[in-house]
This record gives sequence, structure tokens and C-alpha cells, in this order.
Amino acid sequence: MTAVPATGTGIDTDTDLARLRAAVEIARRSRAAGNHPFGAVLTGPDGEILLEAENTVTTERNATGHAETNLVRLSTAAYDADFLRTCTLYTSTEPCAMCSGAIYWGNIGRVVYALGEDELLAMTGANDENPTMALPCREVFRSGQRDLPVVGPVDLPEAREVHTGFWN
Repeated sequence: MTAVPATGTGIDTDTDLARLRAAVEIARRSRAAGNHPFGAVLTGPDGEILLEAENTVTTERNATGHAETNLVRLSTAAYDADFLRTCTLYTSTEPCAMCSGAIYWGNIGRVVYALGEDELLAMTGANDENPTMALPCREVFRSGQRDLPVVGPVDLPEAREVHTGFWN
């Protein structure tokens, strides 16, 4: 893998950036389908995309239908816990507290995200469609009993752009 310029966030491979961009494209697809603009992918230890999920809160009328939670449901149904600990979940936006809990209990081994939850809150404000909790995923993971490495936020303009005009 070819190294990319340091961003100060711990991301260091073209594969990581490509997988984040894939998550943003899924967020774009989610928005086009009438849902909130969030997307996530799961990769195996070799970086191959195994699963993907988009947000389904609106179309399925399910408050827990966040992209990451949907991905954890798919992942835990398809793979055992030992394998999932070798996997990475890439997401267009930092996982919320609910999704962070699901990721932790789903035994995902690593998380990489683009847009920070604080950045999203600055974009959405007090929007009823996005009742953000000011609880970074790192804090949720630190409360657990196992180490869960997190990389992010990663500065990808397209991760912000997918939200432009949506929350107005």
C-alpha cells in the first residue's frame, strides 16, 4: 500500500482513504433514497470490502436504522466475533453513542471515520432530524473492557458536502 500524506489522524494508507470515500458514496446513495446522508462499510483484515450499509431511519421508520448499526447487524449475522475483531468499520461520519455501543458489542476491531460528530452538529444545529448527543465515540469505547482503535476525523471535503442543504 502506498502511504498518503500525514493528516494527523492516524490514517496512513490509500486503502483507508478509498474505503472512507466508499462510505461517503453510500451516504450519497442513502440521501438519494430519502434517508439521512450516512454510509458505512466493513472490511476484512486485507482491506477487502465485505459489507456495506446505508442509513434507513426514514424509509424503514426505525430510529435505530443508522448506517453503522445496520452494518453491525449484517456483520454479526455473517461473521464470528474472532473474525470481526480483525475487521475495520469505515463510516462517513463519526458513530453516535448508539452506534458506538453496537460497534463495541459487535466486536468490530477498528473504526475509521471522516466527518466528526462535532462538525456535524455545527452543520445541523438543533435539528429534530439529528438529535446529536455530544458524546464522542472514543469516550464510549474507552468505557468498555477492550481496546478499540479509532482513526478520525479524516478531512474529506465530500464527507461534508453530502450533508450540504440536507438539514435546512
